[in-house]
Amino acid sequence: MTTPDTQRPRAGSDILRTALRRNVGAMAWGTVLMGLYQAGETAFPIALGLIVEHTMRHRSPEALGVSVAALAMIITTVSLSWRFGMRILQKANTTEAHRWRVRVAGAGLQPVAGDVDLKSGEVLTIATEDADQTADIIEVVPLLISSLVAVLIAAVALGLADVRLGLLVIVGTVAILSVLSVMSKRIGSSTREQQARVARAGAKVADLIIGLRPLHGFGGNHAAFRAYRRVSTDAKRQSVTVARVGGVYAGTALALNAVLAAAVTLTAGWLAFEGRINIGELVMAVGLAQFIMEPLKLFSEMPKYVMIARASAERMALVLTAPPVTTPGTERPARGAGLEVDCVRHGTLRKVRFRVAAGEFVAVAAYQPRAAADLAAVLALNVPPDAYEGTVRVGGRDLADLAVEAVREHLLVNPYDGEIFAGTLRSNIDPSGTSRTVSEAVEASMLTDVVALHREGLDYAVRDRGANLSGGQRQRLSLARALAADTDVLVLRDPTTAVDAVTEQLIARGVAELRRGRTTLVITSSPALLDAADRVLVLDDGVVTAEDTHRRLLATDEEYRLAVTR
Repeated sequence: MTTPDTQRPRAGSDILRTALRRNVGAMAWGTVLMGLYQAGETAFPIALGLIVEHTMRHRSPEALGVSVAALAMIITTVSLSWRFGMRILQKANTTEAHRWRVRVAGAGLQPVAGDVDLKSGEVLTIATEDADQTADIIEVVPLLISSLVAVLIAAVALGLADVRLGLLVIVGTVAILSVLSVMSKRIGSSTREQQARVARAGAKVADLIIGLRPLHGFGGNHAAFRAYRRVSTDAKRQSVTVARVGGVYAGTALALNAVLAAAVTLTAGWLAFEGRINIGELVMAVGLAQFIMEPLKLFSEMPKYVMIARASAERMALVLTAPPVTTPGTERPARGAGLEVDCVRHGTLRKVRFRVAAGEFVAVAAYQPRAAADLAAVLALNVPPDAYEGTVRVGGRDLADLAVEAVREHLLVNPYDGEIFAGTLRSNIDPSGTSRTVSEAVEASMLTDVVALHREGLDYAVRDRGANLSGGQRQRLSLARALAADTDVLVLRDPTTAVDAVTEQLIARGVAELRRGRTTLVITSSPALLDAADRVLVLDDGVVTAEDTHRRLLATDEEYRLAVTR
């Protein structure tokens, strides 16, 4: 049976309904306590009016003592009901926001990506700000109901004094809400656009930070900053628009509430002057006119928060309801699998065909960097099988027929710019803590000098994105992680571009030794890795044009010699 946590909502309204349904208990208790708080707040001026009238009639110390005790009870009720009511609602709000953050993050990390036109920075914004704003609906509904309770109590109390006062409150409240409901729609549309632009700015700055080093290298940082400035300026302008609309909304709500309170006060004064209500009822009416401002203000703000929550829920639905870019199969490859690329056409690749037998170490010398990137993307499943011509097989089975989890278990493609996470050297090499080849991977990747450099060894703290490591150290750390995974088929793309020639030679030997008997494909122009391979495939102009050992190709192929010798 599918639980609510695993059900996939279909739209923003379904997300809001799921959030409300999942927190019915907390919202019920929160509504009761917040309703009690609002009732106590409204009862205060009513009690004052009754006390004034009663005291003026009886003028006894006993009556005064009872009145003080009644006021103390009301104040205690107001204090405790607010304290515990908000505690329940905010706990439910925080918990619900956490659930949606996890759901959005899980959707973004699925092995098969969703078909949605959002960058990682936009998904991050949805998983944080939009999740929080969607969960606010948990507080909005109880506060809306409790505010309505306060307004009704005030209307009934004033109606008992004089029916015209009660009708004035009811009619005024309906008129205020009618005006504000129209204005809240404008806030909703403006907020959706603001959230989209802020998310795009977040994605832009994330891309900028990732590429900051190479941008500085070729002097492109100023152009990148200008591009970010444009996106951020658009987000700022839309935020100002939302703030302006929100300011008009808040100002209108406050003005209408003040007009209603003034109308109640003046009407009560006129009725008292006419002798139709007594002094106690006048005190009660004036007090209620003041106290009713808060629930009316809260009541009038709720439509705005509902529209914001709905806009955020719609953005979350973009991620949660996005169909997968491909439908994976269910089969699994055999252990000790080989790799076969059969007539693959994608991007710059033109019917590429080659085979890496189980246990073989093969290198691909790609003359064009774009071809190397396209081949790595196809093997890494960054391109779904139905988006390119030809077939890729692992263990004799088509990638399209394999379960994504099975592919991940048997085939690992390590990019040349592998991400480094905040943590330790050990947690970056073995994130799951289950690898039995960490020390061998450290040795083969020549990360030993980094480990020896710090007395903490593998427990040396690594900053986010490896900020406290050099480029070569980050590259070797990424390589160590790929080797420690110990998969049946390992594909490495340019794993030694940031290290010196001596270290590169040692890494080539270490990788060949550690991966002996395991299927390994290295896409590289490194002479050391090419020499360590059992054979080399030359990828030129999108096709495999030559195949032999590195040394034979050096002796027989002039173009190859010029391309790979340094």
